Amino acid sequence: MISSRLVGTGRNAKIIAAIGAAFWGVYWIPLRALDEAGITGGWASLLFFVGPLILCLPIVLWRWRLLWRGGPRLLLTGLIGGASMILYNDALIFTEVMRAMLLYYMTPIWGGLLGYFLLGEPITRVRWASFGLGFLGLLVILGTESGVPLPRNAGDWMALAAGFIWACFAVRLRKDETIQAEDLTLSYFLGGTLFGLLACVLPISGAGPPPDPLVIVSVLPWLVPALVAIVMTSAFLVIWSGRLLNPGLLGILFMTEISVGTVSAALFAGEPFGLREILGVVLITGAGLLDGLWPDRAARDGK
Repeated sequence: MISSRLVGTGRNAKIIAAIGAAFWGVYWIPLRALDEAGITGGWASLLFFVGPLILCLPIVLWRWRLLWRGGPRLLLTGLIGGASMILYNDALIFTEVMRAMLLYYMTPIWGGLLGYFLLGEPITRVRWASFGLGFLGLLVILGTESGVPLPRNAGDWMALAAGFIWACFAVRLRKDETIQAEDLTLSYFLGGTLFGLLACVLPISGAGPPPDPLVIVSVLPWLVPALVAIVMTSAFLVIWSGRLLNPGLLGILFMTEISVGTVSAALFAGEPFGLREILGVVLITGAGLLDGLWPDRAARDGK
């Protein structure tokens, strides 16, 4: 059992959240490998939930009493988190990647507002500055050639909804801080599996026919380690730290994904990494450092 006494709280939780989000920055590597193997769209997203759920079955059997005790509240939290990620993954199919990312990363604003109205946590001046730096870095990296990303198709609305639902998930994590992160992580994978299956069977999902079982078996030697190292690790770290952090701050720290994704794509996929990308990474990192390392008394004083 991992407890807050062992890992620490406050600043440590902020660092852990940023590290967990950074793992998502290389999420594209196994996802692209699945696509090359013939497992595409919604089916690839589904594997990123059902795979960890199967791997966690021994933990489910070990902790079933605690999971049962969590009841509908625990299940609802997992369903909300899983729905957010499935919607975001599908948004990447139905709209431009740039627009999906820009609309999804309204998350810090949603999280800050929900934290203020539902949890009574102030939006400090430092946090507003962090919001600004983070969004500026996002715009610098992704560019603004297509104008302001107002929703204009189904994929855009999916991305916007995914960001808002993720903020709701962050609020649930904060309110359910008495529930162990292990149980919340298990419910997250269960929720993603259920919504992933729904997305694959609906005509609008664009998932296409199910992949050949032999193809799935052929990718398991590298997919299982990738799920453990990237998907399961990042989910646990973000969920653990999310129980201790303001939802708006968690959204800012989660932008680390963009920086790591930009750098990793340049290193391993030969994508551009010039002055614009460097400036964007610096701005996003600065947003996390500004709010993440600011003394906690700033929030108490409302500064």
